[in-house]
Amino acid sequence: MTKTLNRTFSTILLLGVVFILAGGIIGLGLAPIAPLLVAIAWTILLVRLAGVTFKDSQAALIKGIEAGIAPLFLFLLIGAMIALWIGTGVIPTMIWSGFKLINPQWFLPTALLTSALVGTMIGSAFTTMSTVGVALMGIGITIGFNPALVAGIIISGAIFGDKTSPLSDSTNLAAAVAEVDLFAHLKNLMWTTIPALLTTLVLAIAFGFTGGHAGDLSAKTAVMTDLITPTWWAIVPIALIFITATKKIPAIPSLLINVVVCSAYYLFSGHSLTAWSNLVVNGYHSSSHNATLVALLNRGGMVAMMDTIMLIMLALGLGGLLSNLGILRAVMNPLVSKLKSQRSLVFSTLLTGIATNFLVGEQYLSTMLPGQLFKEDYKRFGLSPLALSRAMEDSGAIANYLVPWGVAGAFASQTLHVSVLAFVPYTFLALLSPVFSLLSALTGIGLRQASEDVEEK
Repeated sequence: MTKTLNRTFSTILLLGVVFILAGGIIGLGLAPIAPLLVAIAWTILLVRLAGVTFKDSQAALIKGIEAGIAPLFLFLLIGAMIALWIGTGVIPTMIWSGFKLINPQWFLPTALLTSALVGTMIGSAFTTMSTVGVALMGIGITIGFNPALVAGIIISGAIFGDKTSPLSDSTNLAAAVAEVDLFAHLKNLMWTTIPALLTTLVLAIAFGFTGGHAGDLSAKTAVMTDLITPTWWAIVPIALIFITATKKIPAIPSLLINVVVCSAYYLFSGHSLTAWSNLVVNGYHSSSHNATLVALLNRGGMVAMMDTIMLIMLALGLGGLLSNLGILRAVMNPLVSKLKSQRSLVFSTLLTGIATNFLVGEQYLSTMLPGQLFKEDYKRFGLSPLALSRAMEDSGAIANYLVPWGVAGAFASQTLHVSVLAFVPYTFLALLSPVFSLLSALTGIGLRQASEDVEEK
């Protein structure tokens, strides 16, 4: 049986983890992998001094990684799919269409709304970023926008879609943990999500009309459209994404179907098995002499995802140690009993979701933990469980995109080729959602009361 760790010890341990991660990544500018390894070693050695056996620490670490096996495998499939979508002309066709249709001044709001719409329809921010997101990223960079700004806008739209789709895993999880109806949860989310989207849209318009792009745009787009040959085939894999989403096929088999269909088309187009193998494993490599086109299309492949997978495995391992050894609960439980108002309860829920993301780097645990900690307190203070599910969604489910070692943040960085610290200031929807959630608690506007649930029954 694992030894119970007290609050003081757990607090010291957590402060050490924060110091190692923040000092290494932000202070020294190191890649997150090394500081995460040091934080794991620090945690295992310190809990051993407190009486936790190495065997128990290993079991906690492995349990944490096991929880992330599905997204790790998903990332390999996404790497293969990105390469195939480029190799079979899908993403080049999307980029070509964007150059033909999008006005540069309106590119940012268009990118935001496109990502939001696709995300809502398919219920996956990851799939949105790895498909239309990659194409929009290429268009934005070519017409001269700051890559970090473009990435932040695309991610904001993808997050909105993920939050507001009944097909989303994180949205279903928040509703399930709080024990509320999914569609009632989605309706209640609009009190904070719509203001966050509208504010993001205003900011996107402002950046688009205030010199965010540069150079002779017509010449740039003309050159790129001349170099890219569109294909009718692009309709097929794009349609497959939407069809499998509407059929509620889980993410892994959905992407696997897409990979198989794209692979068949690639092989029947005259490519050898060796070429196919190199494509899905090592990614696409353009033979073009145009540096911009090469920069846009040379990406994808399962190997390209390995740095992200290593990072996420370490983050999940650290998260497993902190959660499964009871360290997080030892720190949080005494604080929960001191809450005195609805405002402090919502604030604590938001803070817990955000802090857990930075400590464990895992989106689902960061969504679940606040729900498990505060569920009874929402009843005690007369708040509806819908208020809890919204606070969980506004913090735990989205703050992961702001964490360099988080599953979502690392994936977005790898897929869009922009560092997390670079795009964080522009990921407006993720930054604004907890702000509007807190404003709702402070003003009472949109803060669902338990009495309202009773009246509707």
